[in-house]
Amino acid sequence: MPEPGPSPLQSSLPGAAAQFGAHVLGSAQALASGGLPAGPAVPGRPAAPAGPVPPVLPEPPAPSPALQRLLSGPSGLGTVGLHPARREEPPAPAAAPEPAAPAAGIPIPGLYYHPVPEPDPVRVAEVSRRIKAWAVDEVDLFPDAWENQFDGFHVGRYMVACHPDAPTIEHLMVATRLMVAENAVDDCYCEDHGGSPIGLGGRLLLAHTAIDPLHTTKEYEPAWAGSLRSDAPRRAYSSAMEYFLRQATPSQADRYRHDMARLHLGYLAEAAWSQTEYVPEVWEYLAMRQFNNFRPCPTITDTVGGYELPADLHAQAAMQRVIALAGNATTIVNDLYSYTKELAAPGRHMNLPVVIADREGTSDKDGYLKAVEVHNDLMHAFEAEAAALAAACPVPSVLRFLRGVAVWVDGNHYWHQTNTYRYSLPDFW
Repeated sequence: MPEPGPSPLQSSLPGAAAQFGAHVLGSAQALASGGLPAGPAVPGRPAAPAGPVPPVLPEPPAPSPALQRLLSGPSGLGTVGLHPARREEPPAPAAAPEPAAPAAGIPIPGLYYHPVPEPDPVRVAEVSRRIKAWAVDEVDLFPDAWENQFDGFHVGRYMVACHPDAPTIEHLMVATRLMVAENAVDDCYCEDHGGSPIGLGGRLLLAHTAIDPLHTTKEYEPAWAGSLRSDAPRRAYSSAMEYFLRQATPSQADRYRHDMARLHLGYLAEAAWSQTEYVPEVWEYLAMRQFNNFRPCPTITDTVGGYELPADLHAQAAMQRVIALAGNATTIVNDLYSYTKELAAPGRHMNLPVVIADREGTSDKDGYLKAVEVHNDLMHAFEAEAAALAAACPVPSVLRFLRGVAVWVDGNHYWHQTNTYRYSLPDFW
């Protein structure tokens, strides 16, 4: 099938700069010029309206022409090869898709977020087709009874919204396979598709060897290699990692393995608390969520974008703080949108509203609204730190990576808001 090409709304990286991540880069420009960041105003908590009303946000400031020229990279004769996201040949003309329908779902009142354009429907359809074929034909990921749940995840729309600068469908598929594999491990090892805290550490360790391979003796290597096909999560991890390594540099692959170890550590902490029926303090819960969170997804934004943020720039403390804050904020978004879904599931599920209500002695409603405030604080910290780093280190790859992380944050919220198959809001307003 021909490459569908870029979306009319998300046509290229430089063109997207004015819409995606501009709230970060616009603030960075203000900092660099000695002014104060001019981000959108914080929406206040609504005064008990009759129904959920989304916060009204002003349009984010667009970067200056000078900053846009910097972000677009070199131009002129002999510079085409310096643009990793630029196709070697223009895509074949295609009929314009039907205008996208307005986003479904209602955003959480009072939640600080940035709306995004509807993701390219052509790319969404192709990513959705390919990921279903991969899940069914290549890794035998789920039984027939789970097909509706797989389709209802809408992972194609999720990944296209989060990675508008991906140069090809295959770059998008790198992120999509990893996302699906991570969710398979969570569902089948930890959550409601056969998961249990009992023995979780051993299962996670063996699954982790699918992405961080075992180096052992010739006698025992065949048994380990065979184990990678022994269950759906390990098949998914193994296959998704093989595809990822075709696009990633060695340092990007090592970065991803590190963040996946962080994720698995977070799974284990949550499982331990579940086994002992311990309700953590709010700060303890937030510490666990810094590990059990979305961090592996935005940290590969450069791989999916077809470029590399050099390892020394990625490792600097300021960049690590930005990535951590982005992961923390987006994970609390999940806590908030999945709140009613988790309450309806068997057993006691820990999320930030539940922990706040329990530990701080509030009502369920006040615990939820306090969790919204925590999210907003994390978002403002993320944007301020990203803007400060962009102003202090205006290297093109740094600016592009920061914008990519901001785009991922916004796309993650978009997916949670619009995935009404999975999520609905509590009646607290």
